[in-house]
Amino acid sequence: MMRFCFLLMIVAICCLPAQATPYLPKDDQQVLEHLPLRNDTTQREFRRLRQILIAQPDNLRAATELAQHYIDAARNDGDPRYLGYAQAALKPWWSLIQAPVPVLVLRATLRQSTHQFPAALDDLNAVLKQDRDNAQAWLTRATILQVQGRFAEAKASCMHLYPLAPELVTLTCISNIGSLNGDAAASYTTLHKIYDKNRDADPGIRIWVLTLLAEISARRGDATAAENRYRDAMSLAIPDSYLLGSYADFLLDQHRPADVIALLKNKTKVDALLLRYALALQVQHSPAADQISLLDQRFEAAMLRGDTVHQREQARFELQLKNRPEVALKLAQLNWAIQKEPADLRIYLEAAAASKNLEAAAPAIAWLRQNRLEDIALAPLLNKLGVKQ
Repeated sequence: MMRFCFLLMIVAICCLPAQATPYLPKDDQQVLEHLPLRNDTTQREFRRLRQILIAQPDNLRAATELAQHYIDAARNDGDPRYLGYAQAALKPWWSLIQAPVPVLVLRATLRQSTHQFPAALDDLNAVLKQDRDNAQAWLTRATILQVQGRFAEAKASCMHLYPLAPELVTLTCISNIGSLNGDAAASYTTLHKIYDKNRDADPGIRIWVLTLLAEISARRGDATAAENRYRDAMSLAIPDSYLLGSYADFLLDQHRPADVIALLKNKTKVDALLLRYALALQVQHSPAADQISLLDQRFEAAMLRGDTVHQREQARFELQLKNRPEVALKLAQLNWAIQKEPADLRIYLEAAAASKNLEAAAPAIAWLRQNRLEDIALAPLLNKLGVKQ
């Protein structure tokens, strides 16, 4: 359970690329898609647990274990259908107000993945009323609060992990928040030292820590350190969609579109990765019309469903690929009302600068001054807006 908890935290902290609202079939017998039969450990485990649930639909342990595996798969593959499968596995308990604690934690995780942050926090608070020592609940709660920009509350949740989780996990939780809240240098130093002491940790935890170290380095302008940490993370396992997206953004900032194309050419089923692939093609003056058309279709379909979790990526698409800064600005503002991570702030300021709209940028600028986020990418945007630094 603890390893799963930490992997969930990686998902949340790194902000899994925007997921569509999971589709739930109306009929258990409905065939959605015939997936290839793979004789690997994951697929065998899926089949084993599904067989248990067919025979025992109310087997809570099997249901929660299967849901956990599906959530891991969603993160690794960037495929939102797995989130729907996870919710379906929990169907007997999903709508219960007083659901079992394991279901509440998983329901919070799934709600978080679709940006239902208040509902997710309600579930986690209900867990912690019953079980104050639930490390996964504290960890996920800290993550959601951090994504919302509620740093003091997020850090307080991290502090509860000290007696409950390994030192590496606790200090990564705290250092991540510090790096976003005016303490990037010290946070990096602390995290680097604790990582060096724990190089035998689970690969999933190490990827999480290395990705965070890379992102802090990039925001501070140390491209060499960022590159080294990204490469270290990429070498540990098959990279998941978040790591690929984060590394691709770094490469784009370093004016290395050819490397992005090589990295993502076979990963474009995930919307966030397709977006970065199209951006790299555009920078390289290669044909990108097909990718732009496909993204247009995907974003339009999401809007028709009332799915708003794509707004950051859609704002970036409208600004950088369709050259519609006013549309991008509206999307960035809507996204900012929900989440406040560095990428959310950046696209907000980029769209405002492109629209020459200082007034619209005022809430983001006020937030930046209050929270003292350090990111070299923001300085030229503030200059364009005429903001004194």
